[in-house]
Amino acid sequence: MAAVAKRHASDNNEFLDGTSSSKKPGHVAALILARGGSKGIPQKNIKPLAGVPLIGWVLRAAIDCGKFDSVWVSTDHDEIEKVAKSWGAKVHRRSQEVSRDCSTSLETIKEFLEIHSDVTVVCNIQATSPCLHPSHLQEALKKITEEGFDSIFSVVRRHQFRWKEVKEGSDQCTQPENLDPKNRPRRQDWDGELYENGSFYFVTTDLIMKKGCLQGGKVAYFEMEPQHSVDIDIDIDWPVAEQRVFRYGYFGRGVSMMFCKVSGCLTDGKVFLSVFGEDSVSIHTRDTAGLRILQKDDVKVVLLISKEDLLMKSLITKLEKMTGCEVMTVGEDPLKDVQSVVEKNKLDWKDVAYMGNDTADASCLKLAGLSAVPADAPPEAAQAAKYTCKNAGGGGAVRDFVEHVLLQKEQAKAQMKQDRIDRNNF
Repeated sequence: MAAVAKRHASDNNEFLDGTSSSKKPGHVAALILARGGSKGIPQKNIKPLAGVPLIGWVLRAAIDCGKFDSVWVSTDHDEIEKVAKSWGAKVHRRSQEVSRDCSTSLETIKEFLEIHSDVTVVCNIQATSPCLHPSHLQEALKKITEEGFDSIFSVVRRHQFRWKEVKEGSDQCTQPENLDPKNRPRRQDWDGELYENGSFYFVTTDLIMKKGCLQGGKVAYFEMEPQHSVDIDIDIDWPVAEQRVFRYGYFGRGVSMMFCKVSGCLTDGKVFLSVFGEDSVSIHTRDTAGLRILQKDDVKVVLLISKEDLLMKSLITKLEKMTGCEVMTVGEDPLKDVQSVVEKNKLDWKDVAYMGNDTADASCLKLAGLSAVPADAPPEAAQAAKYTCKNAGGGGAVRDFVEHVLLQKEQAKAQMKQDRIDRNNF
């Protein structure tokens, strides 16, 4: 079933007298609430899901949506702030007053809007909805920007029969609440019911600040497909959600160029010294095979070596022959050299993948659409990357990342194909 947006049938709307706010949207902001004190799953918001921090999935969708004037993460936690910035989001450091276990989403959003008074429409996106797609946000926002709705929220259709709860010790019997047991409908004969899935809530600033609610005024719902309606609350959800994400998650638009550091990524960083004066390094054939696969998929690969790495400089010709990749030297700050290549090829950073293993790579790791570090990378680099490989440098880490990049490209192609089908059918 295609996702659709509809007006909620209600005559007692909560905004003023039930009429629509006539104020046209100005600054539209996305806001993800990510407190550090998760009770169910420690550090849930940045725990890797399918190799990507949980919050990264919704940040990618929000940024690629292309309809927000700004994308924010509201947090009280330093590590969450680092991850958010690495994905291109701005960070609002929330106060302690709205960082308690009993703090509500509404209180936290209000605090954000009081500080950012230029925002006229805010979209509260739930960090635990990893199957959110840009198209969901784009279509829902149209209801506000083009049709004058004041609030839009996401729902999912469920075909579940509900029964009245009976408290322990009561002599009452349970009763059906949405069915006639004598005439139980078949699934295909019943439309089911709509439930909030919590993925996102669009609302005008006026509605929040004047009436103190996320839903009201001229209100509509946006129906999401069940396969995209994923929420993670407890640890047992994690493996199930991971499989769902691999199949239905949003993997971005794919990349057309990849940069990869040689020392520490393609090699383990070790240099073997010989009494004959011939120094050597070791490169895993699984990694070089992976690079060739990536090139066959029309991704240009550029290997990076440090200007100070004299041994690797002496092996440039062999590296190019072995991998089929271009090799370039970079200075202490790789960004300066890599940026010129990105611009020369008329690319945006979201079209670039970057693999590094050192603190000096942090800037490139943060900017790249896809980025990774080996399993043994130092914390400063790992915090800047969007993906952490299963293997260490020189031991298959590059192949890990190559497979991740290829998966993302395949998902992106499949999504583009589905988008064309949807446009043709509706």
